[in-house]
Amino acid sequence: MEPTKNGAVAPKTAGKAVLTGKVVSDKMDKTIVVAIVNRRLHGLYKKYVQVTKKVKAHDEQNDAHEGDTVRVVESRPISKEKRWRLLEIVERAR
Repeated sequence: MEPTKNGAVAPKTAGKAVLTGKVVSDKMDKTIVVAIVNRRLHGLYKKYVQVTKKVKAHDEQNDAHEGDTVRVVESRPISKEKRWRLLEIVERAR
């Protein structure tokens, strides 16, 4: 996600959703499962609750492993459930 000279986002990710989450599974070939955690305000109780969404992302080099924090970007459909690509590994698991 490098900005160009004029400050615009590079065309690779321009206008596409970018999410950050933790890899919960890397058992498939070239696919990782990423859990994205959001906090939402409960309508009735007015308390914040954590909502977790799992997405499958394409990892061409099988680079990310379980526990890594990664950034994924929206892409064209790659398979029945894969609609995301691995953009970068933010932090490796220890």
